[in-house]
Amino acid sequence: QVWLVESGGGLVQTGGSLKLSCAASGFTFSTYALGWFRQAPGKEREFVAAISGSGVYRDYVDSVKGRFTSSRDNAKNTMYLQMNSLKPEDTAVYYCATGQRIGLTRRSSEYSYWGQGTQVTVSS
Repeated sequence: QVWLVESGGGLVQTGGSLKLSCAASGFTFSTYALGWFRQAPGKEREFVAAISGSGVYRDYVDSVKGRFTSSRDNAKNTMYLQMNSLKPEDTAVYYCATGQRIGLTRRSSEYSYWGQGTQVTVSS
């Protein structure tokens, strides 16, 4: 019923930019908050960003503040993550997720549905 599909990953040099997309279906998209997570090889999955249903409220992990911007187009049932000034430590598989919650959360356990992930690789 609920599907999330990420796209837009790729290989970029340090300082470059990428824009990820997350296309969603199977739920009332505009009602619920959404999140971005990432996981690098040998590391635990970490929270990156969250956005409220309206897009007014946003939350970011400290390491990406000022560089990443989350947004959403509810008419297209799509969430975006604009990533600027990319660093090698940003290299990871990026996942979008929803817990069909109204409020924002950083806890991965609060998210019930996940996309397949898209690879972001930043070369030094």
